[in-house]
Amino acid sequence: MRQIKVFDTTLRDGEQSPGCSMNLAEKIEMAKQLEKLGVDIIEAGFAIASPMDRKSVQAIAAAVSSCTVASLARCTKGDIDAAWDAVKEANHPRIHVFLATSDIHMEYKLQMTREQVLQRIREMVAYAKSFCEDIEFSAEDASRSDWAFLARCYENAIAAGATTLNVPDTVGYSTPQEMRDLISYLRENVKGIAEVDISVHCHNDLGMAVANTLASVQAGATQMECTINGIGERAGNASLEELVMAIRTRRDYYGADTNINTRQIYRSSKLLSTITGVPIAPSKAIVGANAFAHESGIHQHGVIANAQTYEIMNSAEVGIPQNTLVLGKHSGKHALQEKLASMGYELSEEELEGVFTRFKAMADRKKNITGSDLEALVLHRRNNKINVQTGACQLVSHVINTGDGMPNTAYIKLQREDVTMEDVAIGSGPVDSSFKAINRMLGVDVRLDGFSLNAVTDGEDAIGEAVVKIVAPDGEPYTGTGLSTDIIEASIRAYVNGINKMIENTGYPTKE
Repeated sequence: MRQIKVFDTTLRDGEQSPGCSMNLAEKIEMAKQLEKLGVDIIEAGFAIASPMDRKSVQAIAAAVSSCTVASLARCTKGDIDAAWDAVKEANHPRIHVFLATSDIHMEYKLQMTREQVLQRIREMVAYAKSFCEDIEFSAEDASRSDWAFLARCYENAIAAGATTLNVPDTVGYSTPQEMRDLISYLRENVKGIAEVDISVHCHNDLGMAVANTLASVQAGATQMECTINGIGERAGNASLEELVMAIRTRRDYYGADTNINTRQIYRSSKLLSTITGVPIAPSKAIVGANAFAHESGIHQHGVIANAQTYEIMNSAEVGIPQNTLVLGKHSGKHALQEKLASMGYELSEEELEGVFTRFKAMADRKKNITGSDLEALVLHRRNNKINVQTGACQLVSHVINTGDGMPNTAYIKLQREDVTMEDVAIGSGPVDSSFKAINRMLGVDVRLDGFSLNAVTDGEDAIGEAVVKIVAPDGEPYTGTGLSTDIIEASIRAYVNGINKMIENTGYPTKE
């Protein structure tokens, strides 16, 4: 059975999706989770893009040990130098160089002839090879390129030392049959291709990224490029969880498998959603809330008799937690730790202490603690935590007065390092007045750009997750998330969390 490599680009292509930017700590946390998931290659970023991108790639290279860590680079010496500087400390470094090969890109974007493109590929792949043994070459817009010319490009890349050839459907234009035919053509017409990996990177503009990738695997591709939850530019990329479970569930058809630990799929999906504040659609395959739900009486009867009547996968296989926990307000830290371990969560003593404190507070409010409740606490364990080095804030208390025909007022108390601050504000509603009070006490001019509330657990005492999008005075956007059974408290925590990210990134506002 063939082993298909999984190349995850959540931290590079995925992060380029609007609203999905991450700070350094979040990228490292996500990278460590990808390593637990078992991806073969993590594309950590585009090192030349900015000093922060280079720093992020370097930090990820140092943080993971078993995965290959790649940095993207255009076919220029400056890009390749930056990429190598960023990944050189990784246990398994890779430089990923790319150059467009379609006529429309060469004429209007590159303003290069075919011969110039061929020469640039030879020179820059060889230059990258002088630093690093593992070199991936991508022919940008390969699916709209002339096939004969594309084959020459890949031959040049192989001759110069490339070990992986990537065939991107950059604008999501292809169909599954076309991708299958293209991979077959390249396998038959590129000299030396049998000695390298064939990769595919499909975008979802026509909703066929997963289908196109799977068709390529059928035709002989040995590496899939994808993202958690399918995030990415425009309509996104091929979804990792859908690709992996399609191959796992239909091994009889594809004759292939991956190294992915499927029980980490749901946890990876939820972590990304928590970090970015982008919710998972209920109908999302594999990880959506409805993926294993049955409302139809006929379906329910069948599932009760035999789950395989309507379920082709077991929810436990992708790591979806059981919904019942025998834990309550009298439970101790050791019991909580054991339960978390059984769910696959390994927390440091400091992290466990924070989760335990929030757990006890939740147990005072909720009669029944579910697996989803506990999972939500773990995923939000960093929210609103005081950080002495950055001067971040935490919510101490709040009092809200609201009603029809009366002023909506909010009293907010925050702690920042050793300073306690408080303020009262009037607004158009309880959330507006709370945010105004926070802005005034911190002396910031932060603009609210987006706000949403979602129930992350079930029942009348469900936990609410608030997500805010704020814009800092310098124009930089930040996402904040907050969690509570009280939706107003969740909203305040989300706003404070977003401001803390701003403080961590810029140091603004400085402490008086």
